[in-house]
Parts: sequence; C-alpha cells; structure tokens
Amino acid sequence: MKMRLEYESTRSWSKWCDRTLVVHQLMKRQIKARVLIRKSAIFPKELRNHPLVEIVMGNVNELNDYEMNALLHGCDVLISCLGHNMTLKGIFGKPRYLVFDAIKKMSEIVKNKDDKEVKLILMGTTGYTNTLSGEKNSIWETIIHFLLKLLVPPHRDNMKVAHYLMNEIGKQYKKVEWVVVRPDTLVNHDEESSYEVFESPIRSPLFDAGKTSRINVSHFIAELVVKDEVWDDWRFKTPVIYNQ
Repeated sequence: MKMRLEYESTRSWSKWCDRTLVVHQLMKRQIKARVLIRKSAIFPKELRNHPLVEIVMGNVNELNDYEMNALLHGCDVLISCLGHNMTLKGIFGKPRYLVFDAIKKMSEIVKNKDDKEVKLILMGTTGYTNTLSGEKNSIWETIIHFLLKLLVPPHRDNMKVAHYLMNEIGKQYKKVEWVVVRPDTLVNHDEESSYEVFESPIRSPLFDAGKTSRINVSHFIAELVVKDEVWDDWRFKTPVIYNQ
C-alpha cells in the first residue's frame, strides 16, 4: 500500500487537533501515514506506536530541499493541516508565510520529478473567496476581508496559498492535483455527524457563519484520499463543508 503524507500542524495537540484527527481517520482505513511533527509537539502514544504511522521530527519551514525530498519520497497523497500558533508570536512573528512557503516548496519538488504524481489536500478556510468560480462578497465583506488580510498575517498566508493553488498551479501540472477543503467556524465534537459539502459558501462566513466539526473535516479529507469518485468530484475545487 502506498504511503500517505500528513503535514505538521503547528498548533499544540489537543483532543481535537486537526492533524491527529486526520491520522486517526487514515488508520481506520488502514492507510499508511508519514507524519511530520515538531520535536516539542505532543502526539498521542497510540499513534506514535501504531504500525501504520511513521513519525518524522522537524519544522516544515526549516527543511532544505534534500530533507523535503526525503519527506515526500514514496508518498502519493499530501495533506496539510498546517497553521499558525494562536499566540502573539505565532500570529505576528515569523515565518509570516508558513503555509504558503511549505506548499510552494512541496509543489515545486513534485513538479520536477519525472515519476511523481500526487494528490494535494489543503485544509483552508471560508475566508478565501474563490472568484474563479463566481463567488462574490458584499461591500462590507470586501472591506473586512481587506482589513483582515492587511492586519492579520495568518489570514494573509491562508489567502496567498489558496491563490497559489488556484492561479499558479491550477490544472496545468498533471503531476499535481489538489483540493482546498474550506470548513466554516470550527467546533469540537467527539463523534462524526452528518455534514454537507458545497462548491461555494451558502452563507456569509462573516455575518452568518455556519459550524463545522473538526472530526467531520477529517472524515471528508479521508474520503478524498480513499474514494476515487469523491476525489473526481472535488479535484481542482475549493469545497465548503458544514455540519448538517
């Protein structure tokens, strides 16, 4: 069975850590995973010792090309739950483009490999407006999004990486297929529940936000990994997921 890669999340681990939930979903489906985590990260013992999980220690923003090549070797699905720490240093300190830099380096390496074709899944946000699919914001939404992009570096990072996949990677590189999964307001639930997936937001993420449980996001990501029909429905798109 081919290896899968799940990128490090910089958030401290908790019961509802996005990365951990995705790995749990892959384990349930008997999918091997190589997981990049910081040396200081807390990672569940049952996953550290799981025969299907390979742990790699390191910071994604500090990997050189050789180390990134080694990390990607043998992987045909790349999953990023990468995010900034919700502290003053994490929000306003360096690296400002943590997610964008990691995805760009990864994509460049894949594009330059003759024998490599991968699926790339990015956990994004409904804060990104997919104008290529006809999405529009109201005047007030446009103003607020502009201010968030100007004043909040993690928001700017999220917009930049989604724009990169949409406009620079696009559909032109046959070696890289991608999906940007956009949950609305994230909540913590212990169990999976019914959820719906739409091509575009059906409500305003600023003035009428819906809720999306992290465990449902992880379930949808795993479905993208294992079910070809789900992948075919959503590749090169930015699906929005809501709890039903």
